[in-house]
Amino acid sequence: MSAWAKVFLALGGCGMLLAVAMGAFGAHALKRTLAPDLMAVYETAVNYHFYHALGLLAVGLLALHVPPTALLRGSGILMVAGLLLFSGSLYALALSGIRWLGAITPFGGASFLLAWLLWVVAVIRAS
Repeated sequence: MSAWAKVFLALGGCGMLLAVAMGAFGAHALKRTLAPDLMAVYETAVNYHFYHALGLLAVGLLALHVPPTALLRGSGILMVAGLLLFSGSLYALALSGIRWLGAITPFGGASFLLAWLLWVVAVIRAS
């Protein structure tokens, strides 16, 4: 197994673990304390966290079957960046109520878009 496959599979697994924990925390500890609009923000963070932790697993699994190219590595790195910027900023916004944190979120969204684009190109170029 390549080092990059291990990295992305481990990060994806850790991301899934954290997504489950954050989802459970929101459902049990925050449901009664967060305003409905902030709860919706929190739920969006959890949903995208899950999707892109699965995306990291997809990058790692693909790296098991094709050479871990710069495209594939870039995809995984951008997914990690997107998780931190997108979900991280939304978690922080929901928990703190500081609205300017939402200005960070689009950078995470752009990271996700680029990550998936690189993933698609890596798949198409794989022999």
